[in-house]
Amino acid sequence: MAYYLKKTKLKGRTYLSIDESFYNHEKKGTSHRCYQSLGSVETWQSKGMADPIAHFQKEVDALNQQHSQSSVRKISDHSPLLSLGYFPLKAILTKLQVKKYVDYFKLTTDFHFDLYEMLSSLVYARAVNPCSKYKTFHEVLPNLFDPIQYSYDQLMDGLAFIGNEYQKFIEIFTVQTKKIFGLDTSKTYFDCTNFYFEIDREDDFRRKGPSKEGRKEPIVGLGLLLDHDQIPIGMKMYPGNESEKPILRDVIDQLKAQNNISGKTIHVADKGLNCVGNIAFSKQNGDGYLFSKSVKSLPQTEKTWVFLEDGWKDVKDKNGKLLYRYKSCIDEFPYKVEQDGKTVIVHLKEKRLLTFNPSLAAKKRYEIKRLAEKARVLTISRAKKSEYGESGKYVLFTDKSGKKAQVTIDEDAIDRDLKLAGYNLLVTSETRMRDQDIYETYHNLWRIEESFKIMKSDLDARPAFCQKEETIKGHFLICYLTVLLERILQFKILKNTYGTSEIFEFVRDFRVTKAETKYINTARSSEIICGLAEKFGLPLTNYFLTETQIRSILKQKI
Repeated sequence: MAYYLKKTKLKGRTYLSIDESFYNHEKKGTSHRCYQSLGSVETWQSKGMADPIAHFQKEVDALNQQHSQSSVRKISDHSPLLSLGYFPLKAILTKLQVKKYVDYFKLTTDFHFDLYEMLSSLVYARAVNPCSKYKTFHEVLPNLFDPIQYSYDQLMDGLAFIGNEYQKFIEIFTVQTKKIFGLDTSKTYFDCTNFYFEIDREDDFRRKGPSKEGRKEPIVGLGLLLDHDQIPIGMKMYPGNESEKPILRDVIDQLKAQNNISGKTIHVADKGLNCVGNIAFSKQNGDGYLFSKSVKSLPQTEKTWVFLEDGWKDVKDKNGKLLYRYKSCIDEFPYKVEQDGKTVIVHLKEKRLLTFNPSLAAKKRYEIKRLAEKARVLTISRAKKSEYGESGKYVLFTDKSGKKAQVTIDEDAIDRDLKLAGYNLLVTSETRMRDQDIYETYHNLWRIEESFKIMKSDLDARPAFCQKEETIKGHFLICYLTVLLERILQFKILKNTYGTSEIFEFVRDFRVTKAETKYINTARSSEIICGLAEKFGLPLTNYFLTETQIRSILKQKI
């Protein structure tokens, strides 16, 4: 569209008007119409305007400039990209048929919004872009292809409600998962972790306790029960002021009772939980254990086996690069236990799997050398003991009879840590378990821990939006359900063809942006996107997608 000054001569006078030209869709060509009638040149001259044509031409130029500026599209503070990658999770959620059970909660509330819509959309948003609830509502949910019909206040009310009833929701999902996809509880696995909050004061739920990150802020503990295929089947939250070593025993018993688990449970945990009390608890319950054990703390006789070159097997990638080495042994190992107030040594039959990861070794050695160099610099500068921090483990402080302590570098400690870098020891009661199964079981739970870092990143950054106990529990429920749907997709649908990181990367990156009547697929081609396109028969690799095609993607059935 453009403006121009039209001059028309009639009966000896010159009449002026500002006209505009525009595209006429009916005629499929350019048409013209009067924008403003200005009268005659002679009339304006009689009023004292010396050159009416030049005057009004300036007005036309100003209109054209204004129109040109207004017609240029400006960037928006709202992203034009719409997320579609959550569609497999939506398909699984539909397949689980949990909506009818969630809708029953309407009978006990006066909510004027759809509770199932709130729960499901928060799960999709958690997978697409984990962040605070405020940012989720204002930045993530608007970019889901399916619009939402609830306010931020309703979101927080609903989050508190599902948090207060989180165990009921988990029970619903566990029952439906078992019914639709099947669960193997002949052998279950247990893991636990904790999450810290950047707040100064404790409350009844967030209590100061032993944090895995070594932090002093209040924490919340979380126990997770998984089936044989590492599908989550139970979650229990508890205040963080007690050591996980004794409390996990109560959590395991509660979760097994709630989910009618009669099979053997393998307690899988890191170095912080492999105490004799937990091992004895596992044995008494007819369960088993799979723990990580510090190689550094082993007796010298066992360390000798670590460095023997015999028995190693290599695992390489498709390009022949060494991923890790492993070897195993079965023997009876001594443990100190308390009996009748006395410390006695008992021997337990275990299988031990030793692994060596060259990539991890390089990373650890770099860190050790960095700390050792820091210790040397501080020693030369005669720094105070409090200034050494973590590097102090490589320094010997010798008291000289009341005089100033003599500081020397502990070269033996440095050499010992460099020598042990990259080694990890797994110990288990399951002596018949294959070496690879032991490794995969432990590292599958590590991947679960990686998935739960989604929760940690949110709570570390902005805990202010989840201050109440009910909303905290609701938040963790959303994270639990996100992991549950991802694991079902990974193990039940895709048969473990793709890893957790690949699946979440697809969920985050598969997006479209509207271009007139079509949508442009902005995702990059990858192995997983091609595999999903083939498996589901969907146009996921198309550059252009129609509204109908997108609706078919979002309505995909499993």
